[in-house]
Amino acid sequence: MTPVPTPALNRRRFLAAGLGAAGLVLTGCAAAPGGSDRLRVAFAGGGSRESLDPHVLPLYVDQARAKACFDTLTGWAQDMTPQPRLAESWESDPAGLRWRVVLRAARFHDGRELTAADVLYSLRRITDEATSAIAAALFRDLDLTASRERGPRELELVLRRPNLLFPLAWGAPGTEIVPQGTTAFDAPVGTGPFRLTSFTPGGPALYTAFDGHWDGAPAVRELEFLPVDDEQARIGALLSGQVAYAHDLTPAGAARLDGDARVAALAAPAAAHQFLVLRVDRPPFDDARLREAVRLGIDRDELVRIALLGRGRPGNDMFGQGLRYYPELPQVTRDVERARALVTEAGARGLAVELQTSGADPNFDAATAVAARQLGEIGLRVTPRALPSENYFKAIRSQGVFSQNSTGSLPIPDYIGRRMLTSTPTYDFTGYRNPEIDRLYYAATGTADETVRTDAFRRILELLRAGSGGLVWGVRDWNVGVADGVSGIEAARPNTFAWANFARARLG
Repeated sequence: MTPVPTPALNRRRFLAAGLGAAGLVLTGCAAAPGGSDRLRVAFAGGGSRESLDPHVLPLYVDQARAKACFDTLTGWAQDMTPQPRLAESWESDPAGLRWRVVLRAARFHDGRELTAADVLYSLRRITDEATSAIAAALFRDLDLTASRERGPRELELVLRRPNLLFPLAWGAPGTEIVPQGTTAFDAPVGTGPFRLTSFTPGGPALYTAFDGHWDGAPAVRELEFLPVDDEQARIGALLSGQVAYAHDLTPAGAARLDGDARVAALAAPAAAHQFLVLRVDRPPFDDARLREAVRLGIDRDELVRIALLGRGRPGNDMFGQGLRYYPELPQVTRDVERARALVTEAGARGLAVELQTSGADPNFDAATAVAARQLGEIGLRVTPRALPSENYFKAIRSQGVFSQNSTGSLPIPDYIGRRMLTSTPTYDFTGYRNPEIDRLYYAATGTADETVRTDAFRRILELLRAGSGGLVWGVRDWNVGVADGVSGIEAARPNTFAWANFARARLG
């Protein structure tokens, strides 16, 4: 689920008062041992909803702070395959039921050595319902009673069901490893490249380089997260030199940076999916004819051209474009005549339908206007209804009928395992259930035959495209802004290891 920002510092206050209003005075970037002084990064904030608990992470800024302070067993590469992090190596039995994991030598910020007991404790906390961990669904089949330590830096993870893709789960957001016995995170201790110095809920968070990091000390001595909810304020702060990094820019925001020598927009292609979401278990879209009418009635090329300013590509009503296991199927194209006929056949000519939207994703507004006009041309009267950003995604799960959604990159097995199985509907927005998807998913994760696995995931995505009501109309670039002279920050897909990772950033 795309995290939902809430206002933290509006544009007028930010630009008028500058960072000094928060007690932060820019003094230049004097050199310090091991790198430059302080890297300031601007993210949309979340006020009281922000969390330092690395297993909860409701917002993008929470995920980025967790990445600074903690490590995960694996990290996702740009192709969404797992790469070693705290797990130095791993292997499974032929069935994929028992996994032997060897940890690298690493220390927590307080000097304690990382042990297998810390990993098992972290996994127990993630799977504890009381934690409300965002990654809990990925460990539904982990048997923590049977799992055990094999030595100080070696453990065995036992599954109730075969899963030869299990290491993917270890790199998901919300799987950070914490010290055994940790119950509070007001002063979090991790093994990450930075350690927390100070934090004000809804305000700045300051981190200091951890010179004992197993992967080497960061190139900057300090990392400061600043809450700037308004995108124009983030861009203004970047252009004026008040911050060196501005997170999550719309296509219009990225275009504003084009040609400006002071800054650069880094774009990760095909990194975020834009959806129109139809509830298939509620009127009027429990009628398959109306779902098909909407699917054929929208013009994806026009939506990409207008709503995304061409900084993306048309979607094909399936998640995962450009990723492993994504099938190449004929592109869905607009068919106005067929869409009108379906609306008429369903007795829905002139039917009034609300399209729920919000400022939770700044791309929603432009897409709403275009989609409403397009669907008006097939006989539906679409009226936008704005919902509050702070609980938008929760609202459309519980009471949505026709809404917008967006999500960053995830491995396709992760996306299906979290959202589309009948046993884990936590993040489902469409109400679609199909036991065949569960069967195919477990067949895919339980086989070592890559041909069989690829075919199973292809069939799952075909079923979802045909029946789920989740219409991927576009796959957009993911844009961030970086000041000239800043290096070591990659154009990376959301949720990957390199995304919002400042451990190798350098100033000047």
